[in-house]
Amino acid sequence: MNVSRPAVHPVEAPPMTEAAVHGPRVRMKDIQGMPGTKGGLFLRLSQFIFSIISVSVMATTNDFRSATAFCYLVLAVGLQSLWSLSLAFVDMYALLVKRSLRNYLAIRLFTIGDGITSTLTFAAASASAGITVLIDNDLDKCSVNHCTKFETATAMAFISWFAMSPSFLLNLWSLASH
Repeated sequence: MNVSRPAVHPVEAPPMTEAAVHGPRVRMKDIQGMPGTKGGLFLRLSQFIFSIISVSVMATTNDFRSATAFCYLVLAVGLQSLWSLSLAFVDMYALLVKRSLRNYLAIRLFTIGDGITSTLTFAAASASAGITVLIDNDLDKCSVNHCTKFETATAMAFISWFAMSPSFLLNLWSLASH
């Protein structure tokens, strides 16, 4: 009886790839302050709170319309408050569904929006500071104007800009590293 016997042939393993040698490539951990992180949400809420305080304080004066810089401040920080609140909602959503906001187009939109609103806010706060110094120190008309409220609104706008700067720089860095 002729019965064939199965032959056992060793199978070569495929050559090791670079991923197997060095481990799989992983993305860098999200840095706090970037979109979709708790730090990013904190920065967005800080921007929103300080810009709302600035708008509220300036709007409670009855003569802020007398200077164009004060009207510009209300417009700029009003825009920043809307931008920051909308991105805070995006950050909250990303945290709730545990998603990363590392999409190139989203980061590009965030970077451009942050750049525009931070530039507008800084320019408006600087112009308002100049007018406030003019009214207070040069014209000595603080008795008939609301200099304390003007100074408070301007300071809150600067603080809001300081909270916007890390968001913009981290988004720009993330955009550049893509």
